[in-house]
This record gives sequence, structure tokens and C-alpha cells, in this order.
Amino acid sequence: MSKIKNLFFKYKELILYLIFGTATTLVNWIFYVLFLFVFSLTVSNAIAWFLAVLFAYVVNKKYVFESKYVSASQSIREISLFYAARILSGAIDILGLPLLIYIGVDQQVFGIEGAVAKAILTVIGIILNYIFSKFIIFKKTK
Repeated sequence: MSKIKNLFFKYKELILYLIFGTATTLVNWIFYVLFLFVFSLTVSNAIAWFLAVLFAYVVNKKYVFESKYVSASQSIREISLFYAARILSGAIDILGLPLLIYIGVDQQVFGIEGAVAKAILTVIGIILNYIFSKFIIFKKTK
């Protein structure tokens, strides 16, 4: 049991990042479905994305990277960088899909067109968002 505990603490940040990433996805989907009763697909998706990124910011700041801030300006800087990083990784995902399909990464999985390309881009997005968060947004200062 202590071996598992040691592994958890060694990789705590990564484990929590993946757990809260999954929770963020659930938040996105839940709000998306709820807003569909009121708004169009596009509006529902945009609001759900915005709220999911806000949720991701809060849990990443507090639980994953344990970022402490002392001023409102630092907090504004963090959240602005967090949204900018998510917009950048989202743009890579959106623009990368047709590019990967164009170069031949267009395999279907369970009848879902471009599933392999989408999976590759999802992994790239997760890695980029982690790097942005750890080394830029919530960078520990000494």
C-alpha cells in the first residue's frame, strides 16, 4: 500500500490533472446539454466551453498546481493566460483535424470519421495545456 501511496505522491500533479481534465469534460457536456433547451447548438457549445474552461482554471489553480496569488493583477494574469492557452490549443485542434485528414490520417473507429486524427489532436491538446499551465500560467516563482 505504501508503494501505491508513494507513486501517487510522485505523480500527484499529473494524476490530478487527468482526473480534473475528465471532470472538465463532464462539466462541458452537462452545460452543453442543459443549454440546448434554451439556445442553438453553437451558442450552447460556446457557453459550455467557457464555463468548462472556468471550472478547469479553478481546479487546476487550487488542486493541481496549487497556485497561490497575492494580488488581483496576478489572478487576472493567470486567468487571461489560461483562456489564451485554451484558445490556442482549441485552434490547433480545429485547424489540425482537416490537416491530418488531408495527409491521410482519416481512419474511422466505430464508424466515427477521422477518429484517429481527433484522438491524436486530443492528446496533443492535453500535453500542450499541461505544459502551458505548469511552465507559464501557474509557474512557481522562487
